[in-house]
Amino acid sequence: MNLLADPIERAFLGVERSISGQRWVSRLDQAGQNRALAISQVHGYSELIARVLAGRGVGLDDAAQFLDPTLRALMPDPDVLTDCRKAAERLAHAIRHGEKVAIFGDYDVDGAASSALMLRFLRHFDIRAEIYIPDRIFEGYGPNPQAIEQLIENGAGLIVSVDCGSTSHESLAVAAERGVDVVVIDHHQVGATLPPCHALVNPNREDDLSGQGHLCAAGVVYLVLVNTLRVLRLAGVPRAASFDLLALLDLVALATVCDVVPLKGLNRAYVVKGLIAARHMGNNGLAALLRKAAIGGPVTPYHLGFLIGPRINAGGRIGDAALGSRLLTLDDATAAEVIASQLDELNRERQAMEAAMLAEAEAEVLAEYGTGEGATVIITARENWHPGIVGLIAARIKEKFRRPAFAIAFDPNGRGTGSGRSIPGFDMGRLVRAAVDDGLLVKGGGHAMAAGLTVERAKLGRLRQFFEERAESAVRDLVAVETLKLDGALAAAGATLDLVDLLDQAGPYGSAHPQPVFAFPQHRLRDSRQVGANHIKVTLEGHDGSRVDGIAFRATETPLGDFLLGSRGSTVHVAGSVSADLWQGTRRVQLRVTDAAKAG
Repeated sequence: MNLLADPIERAFLGVERSISGQRWVSRLDQAGQNRALAISQVHGYSELIARVLAGRGVGLDDAAQFLDPTLRALMPDPDVLTDCRKAAERLAHAIRHGEKVAIFGDYDVDGAASSALMLRFLRHFDIRAEIYIPDRIFEGYGPNPQAIEQLIENGAGLIVSVDCGSTSHESLAVAAERGVDVVVIDHHQVGATLPPCHALVNPNREDDLSGQGHLCAAGVVYLVLVNTLRVLRLAGVPRAASFDLLALLDLVALATVCDVVPLKGLNRAYVVKGLIAARHMGNNGLAALLRKAAIGGPVTPYHLGFLIGPRINAGGRIGDAALGSRLLTLDDATAAEVIASQLDELNRERQAMEAAMLAEAEAEVLAEYGTGEGATVIITARENWHPGIVGLIAARIKEKFRRPAFAIAFDPNGRGTGSGRSIPGFDMGRLVRAAVDDGLLVKGGGHAMAAGLTVERAKLGRLRQFFEERAESAVRDLVAVETLKLDGALAAAGATLDLVDLLDQAGPYGSAHPQPVFAFPQHRLRDSRQVGANHIKVTLEGHDGSRVDGIAFRATETPLGDFLLGSRGSTVHVAGSVSADLWQGTRRVQLRVTDAAKAG
């Protein structure tokens, strides 16, 4: 339903157009309010928790399971995934016969975690196994023929490709010709023609009816390992009974959060139980990174997604792509500290490079598209950019201009490596695959919210036109009415730790289960100032004198940041989410400001 076209739908606080250009609306319509009331009355939950659940589509019958997600209730029989039993039996065969196994992974967090999961499992059975992570710049994404040949020459009797391989026809054909089985465990979108491999476990393949297409690769790997362990136990394999798969859920949670897959169904159980495992600090590599990030208090999805994930990714972006997976497999705490320090330093270098590239990209967008309002799909491209950082640039451009965006780094030979990030509701992976089919890309793929591509400079103009034509109608409809959905209104006095703890009961929050956002109406902006490189710190004061501190991340030189800095002392409406912040050992409430409006 088009909310703007509905005369009954009134703007929240009368905000038709906020400082960020959004219309504020209540997340709950009348039907949602009725559902919230029913959830509260039937289950005895607080009204606030009931409103949060109802506002995210949780039904009356699903509320209890949603608040207490368990693997027992949410995990399907792994056999429902196409080829899962076939993959499990092949892995079990390798374990029973002592074959050497090569694990080919992707260079992002999901790839690193998936590779580490598989290695830790195999190592329990004393299987010789090695992880191979391709170099992002020189090898690109997914298996390549040269790497497959090398793994076979190194003695691999089985190759397991995780978080990649679903479209690697040429490379997997090399293994088939050499008589070496390949098991692919992936979650990326798959074409109608499958690659030649022993088994392809991917809930997004067309003939998979499991309904688990929302899982990241590590989530799929975990299901394969559950099935493999079942096969081994039925066969009476020694040590199968002693393996604790639950202890590996910290890696699954890390990948699930960092790959930004929807926090619904099994993913919720993965993250809830995985956070418990992470807080036990059983993985020395993960624990070392948590210390480097100076995380105080219990590990949260925010810590995994915004502090740990970028450090692991830094290796794949500008350093040794294998550092992340290597770190997550280490049992030696001292060695883990060394690699964690390397990744921490690489992350600082990445941040500096990203800032310089982003400035160039934003200048190009303004020159090419103006304010961006008339754009459909934004493409920025340069020769001097680092290809490992283009995904971050695409994400920043998408956030600022609210359009699907690609950033492409061209090498001296005119071949560009690009990465794209999409807006909710627009399937970027499908768009890229269409461009591949049309002969405009050397290769490309991805999923709804993110995609990668390789393009020749000579075809860049035609690619821009293709994207514009294919995406114009869909993007225009999606951005015609940009709304900010609010869960309710709060006063500064109501932003308490008790409230935060109550909201946490409906967490963890993330993709498809967004953090609750509240409006703070008619609050005095007592203070606003820049902190760090580009953040704005604020203090709001209510009518009764109560105050709450907040921060608008990456807001400098944006309409929101300019408004906050220029409205000091004024009465304003502010929107944002509340969370607990640990500062010098003291737990306090912090408001994360996402939007603001003039108080009429």
